[in-house]
Amino acid sequence: MSLRSGYEPGVPCWVDLSSTDVDASVHFYGEVLGWRAEMVDDPEAGGYGQFFHEGRNVAGVGPVFAEGMPSVWNTYVATEDAAATADRVEDAGGTVVMPPMQIFEEGTMAVFRGPDGAHVCVWQAGRHKGAELVNEPVSLCWNELVTRDVAAAERFYPAVFGWTPRPQEMDGVTYTEWLSGGASVAGMMEMSPNYPPETPSHWMVYFAVADLDDTVAAARRLGASVLIDAMESPPGRFGMFVDPQGAALSVIQLTENQ
Repeated sequence: MSLRSGYEPGVPCWVDLSSTDVDASVHFYGEVLGWRAEMVDDPEAGGYGQFFHEGRNVAGVGPVFAEGMPSVWNTYVATEDAAATADRVEDAGGTVVMPPMQIFEEGTMAVFRGPDGAHVCVWQAGRHKGAELVNEPVSLCWNELVTRDVAAAERFYPAVFGWTPRPQEMDGVTYTEWLSGGASVAGMMEMSPNYPPETPSHWMVYFAVADLDDTVAAARRLGASVLIDAMESPPGRFGMFVDPQGAALSVIQLTENQ
């Protein structure tokens, strides 16, 4: 099992769901991915909780930040200093949407918007180190920037996180891996014309699953809008859907050599 007790700076370490209906989301993901939710029993937590699989946290869940905002999966990148990262964001032409904020003794978070329009979060760990299980069925396995401005992203993320872009051609499409310390930590691709014109640049979250067909069928049965039933990729077959509350995510059945 891919167990984690911490993350190096610059590595995506956590994801959470901001939902317009937390109870409905808890039910949906419990049925589709088998997660168990534990909500924080403290009014100051704002209705936040965590999803668990076999006793290990795999993702978070809570209400949207403000009324009228859509449901969305958020990507968090590990940092040793959220305030210093916020300074680099502004120097690189990004926007600090939510300044660094301490969350009890768990850690410090901040939310930024890059010049390409995509939002990304950072996490400075305290007691909460990030996802305890990754790269296994029903856990986080990849984070991918889908952007309308590749050039802006290639300037912004190296300045903020120290990432190095490594583009490669895949079936006539340029796919970029983001490297941190020489290791591949995330991906990037230009948004295709198939996306509705109002869709902004965004970070897509991928969860590994044991059986792609069963997972997509369960999501559809429970009210999800399936965008991709199954598509081949080097890491494995993947699908994409929008959950009943409107948050998009991808699921992938990783090949055995991953």
